Amino acid sequence: MNEALRTSEHHGVRWFTFRCFDPWQPVMAVVSSRHGGVSSDGKATLNLSYAVGDVPERVTENRRRLVEAIGINGTPVICAAQVHGCNVAVVDESAAGAGFSGPMSAIQTVDALVTDRPNLALWLGFADCVPIVAYDPDRPAIGIAHAGWRGTLLEVSRCLIETMQAAFGSRPAALRVAIGPSIGPCCYEVGPDVEAAFRDRWRALSVPIFRHAGDHRYLNLWEANRRSLLAAGVPAEQIALTNTCTACEVDDFFSHRAQRGQAGRFAVIVGLRKGG
Repeated sequence: MNEALRTSEHHGVRWFTFRCFDPWQPVMAVVSSRHGGVSSDGKATLNLSYAVGDVPERVTENRRRLVEAIGINGTPVICAAQVHGCNVAVVDESAAGAGFSGPMSAIQTVDALVTDRPNLALWLGFADCVPIVAYDPDRPAIGIAHAGWRGTLLEVSRCLIETMQAAFGSRPAALRVAIGPSIGPCCYEVGPDVEAAFRDRWRALSVPIFRHAGDHRYLNLWEANRRSLLAAGVPAEQIALTNTCTACEVDDFFSHRAQRGQAGRFAVIVGLRKGG
């Protein structure tokens, strides 16, 4: 694992934290792994999604093991029903527990969550898409976004920052942001329709986000989301990239592409500790 992430393990459950948030104790930001659960086959072993054909009881047990391992088993969790869009929900205690015990109660049709309330855990699922975690040390406040190519095209990471600005008065210049494990430009081959969509919508983009190799084209989701964050006003030196490709590191992370659509989901969880 690269130096951007710190590895922890408890009773076989393995997870990672972002080193870029080490100076700010009030924020908790966790990336789960594939290790320490009870699921099998492509979901082995710590699948955390009810929506990928796993046995629901196994998912429930996997979630219980993770929250216990990372020490938030008494903290209300809020999950979103992700749709590859750019909608952001501002949440508080009224949404506590949404989606944690089953998908029907999740916050609907959003791909990003923000809050300034302590002792809530914001939870999104991933298996190649880009996790964006934002922390405002001044407010304090937190946010998390899920950015596949469609969400990236719609600039969900920029929407995340602008929502924190509107809801909490967060200054983009003060934010610390991490771009988490996701499929990298080494592996994310896309079709000409995806490239055409970006070139049409992002005409002012000055930094290439596509790499061509013969008839193949590869999209750099990390750089695309970094450019959106810069456009929202987050300083470059305050955007941390883990540079961890889920398709390359499929032993640790689920990858929809590497596992040919049979993958489970890992979670990225962010919260504010009381007093932060």
